[in-house]
Amino acid sequence: MKKKSLDDLGELQRAVIEIIWELGRANVHEVRDRLAGRRKLAYTTVLTALQKLEKGGWLRHRSEGKSYVYLPTGTREQAGVKSLRKFIKHVFDGDAMLMFQHLIRETNLKDDDLRALRQMIDSKRKENRK
Repeated sequence: MKKKSLDDLGELQRAVIEIIWELGRANVHEVRDRLAGRRKLAYTTVLTALQKLEKGGWLRHRSEGKSYVYLPTGTREQAGVKSLRKFIKHVFDGDAMLMFQHLIRETNLKDDDLRALRQMIDSKRKENRK
């Protein structure tokens, strides 16, 4: 099964994976406790979300005593990059330059932001020369 984009996950699955990324590892009770501040969920509801995320390739588990501990298969940054690539493909027909042009034109960038962009561009140029 191909891993879905972060944007394609449901609200609960997204909240659960965010908790796992935050904690680094967690069992059902720990995830449920973290979610309790937002809404009250049954143990089985949280377990089902964890199992679906595991089936979808987002998580893996290992046994610790009588319970499973769930661990992420990738980082939040990796998932964000995949979502960004999908966004660029769908909205800008895969052309990152169009996205940058749009962002620069339509955003109120401050001088500090522009300096930081210039430094990133200069750094990328040096990297490309190697």
